[in-house]
Amino acid sequence: MQFWPIFSHLGPSVRHRSRAFAALIHFAAPILSVGIAAVPLLAATAPGPVSNVGVNVTGLRSAKGQILACLTTQPRAFPDCAKDPASLKLNVPVNGNSVRIDFGPITPGRYAISLLHDENGNGKADMALFMPKEGFGFSRDAPVRFGPPSFKSAAFIVADAAVNLTVRMRYMF
Repeated sequence: MQFWPIFSHLGPSVRHRSRAFAALIHFAAPILSVGIAAVPLLAATAPGPVSNVGVNVTGLRSAKGQILACLTTQPRAFPDCAKDPASLKLNVPVNGNSVRIDFGPITPGRYAISLLHDENGNGKADMALFMPKEGFGFSRDAPVRFGPPSFKSAAFIVADAAVNLTVRMRYMF
């Protein structure tokens, strides 16, 4: 069994986006072309109150590739979000030694975030000796011992105020 086999599914799900996300982009494109900001649109269509969630990613060893990010409410889907069709997956290019990821307006709840620094841009976690060769990180800088952290150790609460987290990338090799 691989050390973190679930990271291998993060890349394709990020590249191919969900149908709901594609529909949102299709719906929002004409509105954005006339100058209305996307954030109020998303906040207005979400049920109930929303809060912005952002992550500052630090400790990147190179300015190459991309960050594959996953935000989920489902403990069984953490850390790769493959088992959560409602999860939010983002692909953010790396342009320096730190990256800012904005998940945008999120409904209140309990969430966890996992990140992968896909340095070679192939959209998946490269493994060596059953361990990731590329960087990884988790919300609340959840401790990594003999595998990925639990959802509980990475979970944070989104309520009625903006949430700004800092996640430090870790590298095994």
